[in-house]
Amino acid sequence: MSSQTFAARLRAETRDAHQSAESQRYVSALTSGELDVAGYTALVVAHHVIYAALEGAAETMRDDPLAGPFVDDALTRLPALAADLRFLLGPRWREAMEPVPAAAAYAARITSACAASPERFIAHHYIRYLGDLSGGRHIGRCVARYYGVTGEAGASFYSFPRITDPKSYKDAYRARLDALPLDDAGRSVLRDEVLVAYEHNIAVFTDLGRLVAASGREGAA
Repeated sequence: MSSQTFAARLRAETRDAHQSAESQRYVSALTSGELDVAGYTALVVAHHVIYAALEGAAETMRDDPLAGPFVDDALTRLPALAADLRFLLGPRWREAMEPVPAAAAYAARITSACAASPERFIAHHYIRYLGDLSGGRHIGRCVARYYGVTGEAGASFYSFPRITDPKSYKDAYRARLDALPLDDAGRSVLRDEVLVAYEHNIAVFTDLGRLVAASGREGAA
């Protein structure tokens, strides 16, 4: 038997998928300032679609004995995303949103997979929010540098004012993963859904990647 904790095994077994998602062309363009504001806004729109599904699922899982402990209002992103889109698209932002198809497919997967499976809900919750508290903080600094947005206007998605110590929060989150009363089959369900979620992330970045050349700033520094 491996001496690794469940959280450590989960991270190791999904590392390649994680790295594949992070290495997508759109991500490098976003973080190096190669997009125009519309190219950045497209990601915010995609996030709104995805988090509407995830946070809707969170409400249904709030009282679930397995998934409920992961539901934390300090993580909620929808109000921040709405504020960012209002700044970027104006007061009629809902009418102006045009999400890429892969974002809608990702949201549909979250809704269907999480409806009756706390393990699958935890999988989607895990990769989104721990990602936001890890690499997402770097992305937030990059978009503030290049796209005329701040943590108060246009990039508030990346700010977690109720989480003052992200490292400690992530450590506690992983401890909750380790404490899950799951057998091998349940852990496999969770791990496999993490891999599915990464596939959806890659598909979203692939769709968004078509905006890199369209932005007119390909190769900008």
